[in-house]
Amino acid sequence: MAENNGNNNNKNGKNNKNSNLRGVLTLIAWALVLTVAFNYFNAYNHNTANKTTSHEIKYSEMIDMVEKNQVEEILFKDSTIYVTPVEGYVYTEEVTSGGKTEEKSYKQTEDGSLTLYTAYLSNSELLPLLKEHKVAYTGYYEAEMNPILLLMINYILPVIIMVGLFMLLMRLMSKSGGGGFGGIGNVGKSNAKVYMEKSTGVTFKDVAGQDEAKESLEEIIDFLHNPGRYTAIGAKLPKGALLVGSPGTGKTLLAKAVAGEAGVPFFSISGSGFVEMFVGVGASRVRDLFKEAAKVAPCIIFIDEIDAIGKTRDSRFGGGNDEREQTLNQLLAEMDGFDPGKGIIVLAATNRPDILDPALLRPGRFDRQIQVNAPDVKGREEILKVHAKDKKLDDSVNLRTVARATSGFTGADLSNLLNEAAILAARENRPVLNMEDINEALMKIVAGPAKKSHVQSRRDLKTTAIHEAGHAVAMYRLPSHDPVRQISIVPRGRSLGATWYLPKDDSSNLTRNEMYEQIVGLLGGRVAEALYVGDISVGASNDIDRATKLAKDMVARYGMCEKLGTVSYLDGGEVFIGRDYQTTKSYSEKIAGTIDDEVKALIDKAYDHCKQILTDNSDKLHKVVDFLLEKETMTGEQFEAIMQGREVGDASSTSMFDGFEDGKEDPKATEE
Repeated sequence: MAENNGNNNNKNGKNNKNSNLRGVLTLIAWALVLTVAFNYFNAYNHNTANKTTSHEIKYSEMIDMVEKNQVEEILFKDSTIYVTPVEGYVYTEEVTSGGKTEEKSYKQTEDGSLTLYTAYLSNSELLPLLKEHKVAYTGYYEAEMNPILLLMINYILPVIIMVGLFMLLMRLMSKSGGGGFGGIGNVGKSNAKVYMEKSTGVTFKDVAGQDEAKESLEEIIDFLHNPGRYTAIGAKLPKGALLVGSPGTGKTLLAKAVAGEAGVPFFSISGSGFVEMFVGVGASRVRDLFKEAAKVAPCIIFIDEIDAIGKTRDSRFGGGNDEREQTLNQLLAEMDGFDPGKGIIVLAATNRPDILDPALLRPGRFDRQIQVNAPDVKGREEILKVHAKDKKLDDSVNLRTVARATSGFTGADLSNLLNEAAILAARENRPVLNMEDINEALMKIVAGPAKKSHVQSRRDLKTTAIHEAGHAVAMYRLPSHDPVRQISIVPRGRSLGATWYLPKDDSSNLTRNEMYEQIVGLLGGRVAEALYVGDISVGASNDIDRATKLAKDMVARYGMCEKLGTVSYLDGGEVFIGRDYQTTKSYSEKIAGTIDDEVKALIDKAYDHCKQILTDNSDKLHKVVDFLLEKETMTGEQFEAIMQGREVGDASSTSMFDGFEDGKEDPKATEE
């Protein structure tokens, strides 16, 4: 069998050489044909032009024309004299055709199209004669070219140039590794970046807040270090691992850390790097990538954003692209074909696992899916410590406090937070950054930069103050709601004010009562406007959208409506992790009407509840409004003092981190 394969390879090699030779010979033949044709038509056009505009005359006739003042200009060229007659001159010649002889006349026109020529004779009297009759003359000499040289220039040189260009093109294609014309200019060449040994510069020490993911990947590292331990017992290493998580959670960093820990070559390429406008190029790049990886195995191949080429081959989900499907098919074939004992590990990352083709996720391809989630409070603290290594921090900076106040932040978010804080400190020309810088950076990221130059009318300021005070007071009187950390009527981004309430912990398992109280708190601004402004504004549009979505989820998604029962009527997919993709209607019109009624009833109930709270606490709400109109910003501690009937003191800082310090009980919890 091996011998046959060898023979086939030899035959294929010979066939390829013969094919290339035939291609060169064909090109030479076409080059000769085109060159001959070009020269023929060029000569034909030249001769045709000469026949139509030029006529040969005798030397004596030329002399006679000069003496009769019938010559406008004379040109001496090599051994020929070209005569341009004056306008109106008529040249007559006898033409024999079909045994008959007749005369033809050619009249010189204004454009000087008629030219006569005769042989040059050495005549010392010619130039004086021309001067006497005021005939303009000029001339130049062209050396007669060697016929052999003329042949080479007109015929041989173009062929040499075309063959040379063809050979250069073939050489480029052979180096590209793509094969055929798909490899022109390295189109088929893999663009993977290769990191040898520990050149990634990343280890697990640089990855914080992802302990579970690191634990799942340590088996891969151990196999690369000790493959015999697994192969001796008959175990096979998973060929691939898929890192799944929201953007910014550290999937790419984890892949680099695996390569750094294992000390093996690291091939990195984005999924979009395989896709080109030429069909077949992506597949060629996949082949090239795995070919290069096989040479330096054991190694790691990392494909970022694999959903660019791994979408399901279903037209309903954006399938049907020939180039992408060929690339995916080649990837599947390569993962099936390589020997797992060689130690080629394929890692991939995506935040869209739901649209990946099932063939990618079956055993033997991507055997494992490793969830890379947003970090908890402990993980956030560890991430902050990693990113704070190159930052100069003030003694007042408490990273644990920052971690507690940044629930839901990913690693990328936390890195950006500290970077923005450092920029703010540098802008103020301070050598270190403090908690105030981090607080301002947090508000800038979440809500946008403060519009300090924006001037609002007194009416708008009061409306905004009442709106935000309504949110804060309603939230405070709701048992399960998160504590208020800051209230501001300083415009930021698209909002005219904001009420900041940060969660006490990372709990994401919301109860029905907690979701209901969130709706009540969201309606606080609109209810306060209706009660104490006498009119309502568009400022509550976002609040109403969020409240309506929560109510609809409670009724139709989570089965929290007694009338509809424990049934989910919203069939939705989350293609982008953390983001709703679509919902499909899978219920009758009667049920749809019931859902609408129950959602409205829930919103109305929350509205009445909020109205009762704000009515009972009107005096405290107005105190909050007065304070905001005077100071523009109120801390959580100052708000607590008003709600508890204590004297409001000056704030040492306006940081949202107040109340998150370790060992300090939540004031609201203390009161209750």
